[in-house]
Amino acid sequence: MRRSRRMAAAVSALAVAATGLVSAAVIGVGPAVAAPCDPAQSGQSPQGRQSQQPGRNQQGRDQQAPQGGSVAVDPQSPDDQDNPTTFSRRRQPTRSTSPTPSPTGNQGNPDNGDNSGDNGDNGSGNNDGADNGNNNGDNGNGGNNGDNGGNNGNDPGNGNGNDNGTGNDNGNGNGGDDGGDDGGGNGDADPSQSPSPSPTADDPCAGLGPFVQDFVDIRQVQPRRLDAGIGRGGSRGTFAAQCGTNRDGHNNPDNFIVAPGVSNGAHHLHDYVGNLSTDAFSTDESLAAAGTTCRLNDQSTYFWPVIRDRRSEANADDPDGNVGQVLRARSVQLQFRGNANSRVVAMPRFLRIITGDAKAATNGTANARSAWTCTGFQNRIATDKYPLCPRGSQVVRILDFPSCWDGQNTDSANHRTHIVFPDQNGACPQGTRAVPALRMTLTYAVPQGPSFALDAFPEQKHNPVTDHADFVNVMPDRLMQNVVNCINQGRRC
Repeated sequence: MRRSRRMAAAVSALAVAATGLVSAAVIGVGPAVAAPCDPAQSGQSPQGRQSQQPGRNQQGRDQQAPQGGSVAVDPQSPDDQDNPTTFSRRRQPTRSTSPTPSPTGNQGNPDNGDNSGDNGDNGSGNNDGADNGNNNGDNGNGGNNGDNGGNNGNDPGNGNGNDNGTGNDNGNGNGGDDGGDDGGGNGDADPSQSPSPSPTADDPCAGLGPFVQDFVDIRQVQPRRLDAGIGRGGSRGTFAAQCGTNRDGHNNPDNFIVAPGVSNGAHHLHDYVGNLSTDAFSTDESLAAAGTTCRLNDQSTYFWPVIRDRRSEANADDPDGNVGQVLRARSVQLQFRGNANSRVVAMPRFLRIITGDAKAATNGTANARSAWTCTGFQNRIATDKYPLCPRGSQVVRILDFPSCWDGQNTDSANHRTHIVFPDQNGACPQGTRAVPALRMTLTYAVPQGPSFALDAFPEQKHNPVTDHADFVNVMPDRLMQNVVNCINQGRRC
């Protein structure tokens, strides 16, 4: 009798346990869905990721705030429905069913420490506010301009094709003399971080990049000077073009400079400001006939590859590996500067200029011009690492364009030899003339830790050294002359 009672109790306990398991299955308790390609997970083995689950919500996203203290806008939020991108060339993103990854201890973003550094002379730019559109202000050259809050817009889009990496963009080496390399890398990733993994059948993101080794705490980067000192005969003035932050979502994966007439010619998505018509089929005539987002009827086109929050599931099926939610720049400064040793002359209309090499990870760094830093740390420039900024500081991209023009051509076969960089002392090579030097300074509120990346060609693995940008001058002649006068007279316009 006593044995029968014990058996009955055991059966009852098993029944209760089974009921709990069934209930858990019914209400959907189970492993959280993993974000598809977070770089914070790329340095771990699949087994390590499966065993680490803490710090996630049920959508598989980190619960930390982005750097800069704001939160990335959800792709389905009402704000995004009011601000669509101009195209969508991919299927809807799919969710990964792999277990939730979790960052390792040494991959987080720095929160403390001395937030010192030279903010530089900050120029006039365009700041993206939450409700009031683009706020323009004149704060000087090279730092963060008027960052007054507001969530990042999201321009989810996709793209493919060739970009402006090498001169002819056909993988046949680097073209032209661009004045040399922009310095070496600054700062190294933590040596305890594991090596870049190899792709595996059960981990489709393992080989996409970027990897934790591609990030560095900005406070580990040694200070250095970005600009040559201005000599007695130099031109000290500046002119700021105010063109917004691409609030209207002008995006496409084209590049009409290096791949004219080729849709999806860049294999990655570009942000555009200025000329409203820019796409693969743009010509001098079409640009001259189009509207613009810039003040003073500047119809020039300015564009650069987007940055994505890689924790997001947006664009998860992109064949080129450009996965994640697009983060719109919080501020965009487009500043034309002088030459350290001479006065400047006017750019010809329709002058085409590229900077950087979208294929520098495989071509080498001869044409690389990437410069990454954080607000409050602009004297610390990383050329081959994404910066991890302290909480409250934003990621900054600085893109300097060549400015020594051959005096004749608006383009060249490799898109580089008609206009080159000055030397390390700021002097233009013999036979060239200094024109206004464009500097783009873009700031972003990004996720905490190594969880953001540039769009890139797939074989470049989102390496930060591949940062690049493009510009075509379509200013009216009178406006260009005003730019030249401001610079040569030492004024800030």
